[in-house]
Amino acid sequence: MRAKIVYFALAAVLVVYFVLVGSRGVMLIEQGTVITVAFGVAVLVLPFIGAWFLYKTTKFARDANRLAQVLEAEGGLPVDELVRTPSGRIDRDSADEVFRRRQAETEAAPGDWRSWFRLAVAYHDARDTPRARKAMQHAIALHAKSAS
Repeated sequence: MRAKIVYFALAAVLVVYFVLVGSRGVMLIEQGTVITVAFGVAVLVLPFIGAWFLYKTTKFARDANRLAQVLEAEGGLPVDELVRTPSGRIDRDSADEVFRRRQAETEAAPGDWRSWFRLAVAYHDARDTPRARKAMQHAIALHAKSAS
């Protein structure tokens, strides 16, 4: 729950920032010189890129949470079986072992979004965020395909 509050607070701050940057871009365009118009247009592009990124990130998180809810209802969420250090960090060898099992599960059922979801969690636990995101995106796509 804390993560959601932080996410929405940061998203709100970003939206305010986008409005402020956008207003500066409009002010530059209103100056009417070639250079200020060019800068104004360049400045206006930034909020649009940021808004697109915020939208895609929010959609990804919402879709991943929806899959987690489905898995939880089915009783298929991965069990936290990781060994942790005294400080609470995940032990690397433990994460690698769980990852190998999840990878074998996914290789055995490459069309199952559930195995891809669990693989994404294993990637995340192994601190491989780019692959975790790709695996989750694949799980989301497979789930969407199976739902239609």
